[in-house]
Amino acid sequence: MSNKFKKILVTCALPYANGPIHIGHMLEHIQADIWVRYQRMRNNEVWFISSDDAHGTAIMLKSEKLGITPIKLIKKIKEEHIIDFSNFNISHDNYHSTHCVENLFLLRKIFLSLSEQKLINEKKIFQFYDNTKKMFLPDRFIKGTCPFCSSKNQNGDNCEICGSIYEPTDLVNPISVISNSVPILKNTTHLYFNLPLFTNMLNKWIHSGILEKSVAKKTEEWLKSGLKEWGISRDAPYFGFKIPKFDKKYFYVWLDAPVGYISAFKNFCTKNKKVDFNEFWKKESKCELYHFIGKDIIYFHTLFWPAILEASSYRKPNGIFVHGHLTINGLKLSKSRGFLIKASDWIKCFDSDSLRYYYASKLSNNINDIEINLEDFIQKINSDIVNKLVNLASRNASFIHKYFDGYLADSLGDCNLYQDFIDISKKIANFFENRQFSSVIRECMKLLDLANQYINQREPWKIKQDNFNKLHTICTVGINLFRLVVIFLKPIIPDLAKKTEYFLISDLTWKGIDKPLLSHKIKKFKKLYNRINHDKILQLSLLCK
Repeated sequence: MSNKFKKILVTCALPYANGPIHIGHMLEHIQADIWVRYQRMRNNEVWFISSDDAHGTAIMLKSEKLGITPIKLIKKIKEEHIIDFSNFNISHDNYHSTHCVENLFLLRKIFLSLSEQKLINEKKIFQFYDNTKKMFLPDRFIKGTCPFCSSKNQNGDNCEICGSIYEPTDLVNPISVISNSVPILKNTTHLYFNLPLFTNMLNKWIHSGILEKSVAKKTEEWLKSGLKEWGISRDAPYFGFKIPKFDKKYFYVWLDAPVGYISAFKNFCTKNKKVDFNEFWKKESKCELYHFIGKDIIYFHTLFWPAILEASSYRKPNGIFVHGHLTINGLKLSKSRGFLIKASDWIKCFDSDSLRYYYASKLSNNINDIEINLEDFIQKINSDIVNKLVNLASRNASFIHKYFDGYLADSLGDCNLYQDFIDISKKIANFFENRQFSSVIRECMKLLDLANQYINQREPWKIKQDNFNKLHTICTVGINLFRLVVIFLKPIIPDLAKKTEYFLISDLTWKGIDKPLLSHKIKKFKKLYNRINHDKILQLSLLCK
């Protein structure tokens, strides 16, 4: 990694404000948070932004069902989301909502710019209408069979299985999600963004190296099949922002929501006067911008969103980091399908570091799905964190306090292992930079195996009193090797890192790795991490029923 100081803005996809955060949402926010924490450790200026996606028919209908206003609903949901993210140590610098003055201002500004450039077309179309509920159906409120891969029970705008984008009227055997009736086709007028006009620009952009190869390949397939104009309006009744000069028309959430990246940062800059909004978002910005997203919304972020940014003279992202779906026993977690584990339930059974570590052990820079197996989860945490990492500190610290009043030795003797660990740090840093967190974990486990092997071979528990200098040196090496590994894992397991800093009476910084703790007093060892019992699986399953 370059030593040059960088200014970086990081975003996560916006959770929808009609229900709880589940551990599928948490996968993305943990992935981004690990990367953000690493960048902060390297002294880069990093701002981590997210927001609630707070508009749409689903929010309108849920608030009606609960007998409250949409405003009250999204306020309550946002408060719950912030608590959930805090419980998992997600270090957002600002968590906002798309229902805000900043988003309204920016939406209107962007829409006016697009209109003045004649990039918005008005079209009469046939749209599905629920005759029972007397309302036009947004695409997410129509289910049917995908016209491309024939997967059943797919949304009206895109297929979760093959990733194809289509019109709701293309669905086979459509059904209204609201009334479970067969919708009729009815004439209406909508506004469309001229996306095909940006085909050449997008083709150059996706091949500029900003996308992983698999993501670029998928995006290229969509480009070759031909882009379609993109609908940006919805009919009343709807909860959202009205489109100026168009009666009973509202901005569609897929224009509204990504603009939320900009508005959340705008709100942050208003509160933090030291950060310059234009420096990060102007077209010629030298700052770096990265979006973390799931693979089901690649199309929106690699085609529609960069075209909107290009047309409205804002900068485009330097990278779009895509992860796979989260599955349990092969089934994808989905709020809309009612199959999920709420973050608030998970945290009642397990600590936050455990999920962060388990996700990291499976995350790379590809878009493969990630499978959760609770038996494997417990085995990995107990083996890696308890048996290998924490135990290394425990058995060495006990000798340091029993015989040396808590003071480490003044040298590491002739041990070369500490330097070997430092040499590996460059490799680990590169893994972090490229979001290859599973490789970070594997490398750290190799280091812990070497550290524990070093202690086992020297058997400090057998050393007699006439050779205490040797005992002192061995245990000092052990504590320092433990410290290095926790430094490497600090972005992944921040709670354990914080407890380690208290125990070692020393901050864990990347720039401090080449300076071992010598002639340094540490606190008496107290348990840093608890072994996970298997009865927690039953506890979680009962909460999820």
